[in-house]
Amino acid sequence: MKIIFIACLFGLFLPGLAIAERADRNKPVNLEADRATVEDVNRKDESRVSIFTGNVVLTQGTLRITADKVIMKEDTKGFRYATAVGDLVTFRQKRDGLDEYVEGWSKRVEYDNKTDKIELFRQARLKRGADEVKGDYISYDMNSEFFQVIGSNERGVETEGDNRVRVTIQPKNKNKPD
Repeated sequence: MKIIFIACLFGLFLPGLAIAERADRNKPVNLEADRATVEDVNRKDESRVSIFTGNVVLTQGTLRITADKVIMKEDTKGFRYATAVGDLVTFRQKRDGLDEYVEGWSKRVEYDNKTDKIELFRQARLKRGADEVKGDYISYDMNSEFFQVIGSNERGVETEGDNRVRVTIQPKNKNKPD
């Protein structure tokens, strides 16, 4: 219940939050890494699996994910599912029609380009401008602008430090007098 309240509260104070750059979907996915293993000949379950390790950078239009390791699965329809892990995985994507970015950090990021959904696991943090949300898990739907934030106690996960969800919402008119 607290999670839904936090998500709704965050949505009320951040109208128009972070619709992903719509043109990104039609751009090619580029990956850079120190090493790569690509499975193509022996396709399992009609999908192709590629593993990239060492300073991995995934880009698609304005979307950029950096990690120590990325496992990319591509289904027969061309949809891609990436799991990125690292000491700190980062992602950044431009908001549609605005000169503004959404940025995120966590230990693991899962990206589904079929649903345009990003999930951040362990020490998750998501930021737009000065507004920020933190928790053990963040699910972010780029199309509907919906966030779900869960603390580690709620997920039943033992983590270091603070286990609570934190939200910082900056006033919209900081410089205007009352």
